[in-house]
Amino acid sequence: MTRVLGIETSCDETAAAVVARGRDGVPAILSNVVLSQIEEHAAFGGVVPEIAARAHVEALDGVIEAALGEAGLTFDDIDGIAATAGPGLIGGLIVGLTTGKALAAALDKPLLPINHLEGHALTARLTDQLEFPYLLLLVSGGHTQIVHVAGVGRYERWASTIDDALGEAFDKTAKLLGLPYPGGPSVEKAAEKGNPTRFAFPRPLKGERRPDFSFSGLKTAVRRAAGELAPLSGEDVADICASFQKAVTETLADRIARSLERFRRTCPDLAQPALVVAGGVAANAAIRDTLEDLCRDEGFRLVAPPLKLCGDNAAMIAWAGLERLEAGLAAAGALSFAPRPRWPLDENAAPLFGTGKRGAKA
Repeated sequence: MTRVLGIETSCDETAAAVVARGRDGVPAILSNVVLSQIEEHAAFGGVVPEIAARAHVEALDGVIEAALGEAGLTFDDIDGIAATAGPGLIGGLIVGLTTGKALAAALDKPLLPINHLEGHALTARLTDQLEFPYLLLLVSGGHTQIVHVAGVGRYERWASTIDDALGEAFDKTAKLLGLPYPGGPSVEKAAEKGNPTRFAFPRPLKGERRPDFSFSGLKTAVRRAAGELAPLSGEDVADICASFQKAVTETLADRIARSLERFRRTCPDLAQPALVVAGGVAANAAIRDTLEDLCRDEGFRLVAPPLKLCGDNAAMIAWAGLERLEAGLAAAGALSFAPRPRWPLDENAAPLFGTGKRGAKA
């Protein structure tokens, strides 16, 4: 059995996990410990990098100890150390990667610096044992991309946002409306009580042949509507959230359909191709329902990891490390690997203007 310890500190969750795969090829999550920093950042309405890095320093050793304890293992039982090396907040990346380097050097174990986005990209193989190739919709606070996943380390970006990431649009909408942090779940909860047809918000790029996304104009429309109604009532907030979420889901369905068509042409021999949705925004129920309907209409299978594996977690980092270890892709000279706050999943993709705050130069 191959066992890998994963460390994740790219943003505001301090996480460690152990995953394994035995001779039967079936993967298993032996532990998955996530310590959230929501309370530390709530007063600021968003993540403060300095506070996040300091919290990682204070918590990481204990989180790793808890992950090993939950798995019933010691460091001697571990075959490799996987740590997020980017993209993300540089302070947090330094904490996690440096810890991973220290453990790997002290224990004489291989170190696997992992791209956080690759963790999301491969999660469906951990949870559903999905075979390559498949299409990935990555939606988070820093990234909105569609990626053709052909194999471990083989990624081709087909579409991205040209301005704001979808998760950022949710967070900014929540902050504008005075909803608590984190913004995504707050907007979703408020939308449950709202009228999704009250506001005719735009569906950016809808109908265009290019498969990319745009959410800046939608965010601006929300700001304008809120400004015209100020001060907002509870009903106003709910209706804005519902109308915003409706615009998002219809936009996603239109945009993603183009990549589904391309995937069909690219992989015509697949009996039932798969669309994987990953990232924090993938926890949104309305978005999942929309993708279910779209995939059913287009003959695709939708694979959505459990909610606890949609946000930042170390199980996906450990799994990406295990996949790389077994594929013989452990990087030489990993102990000198420098953290990369900007690290595209597809290194050959032409940069777009935008692609989200953290992904702007990715």
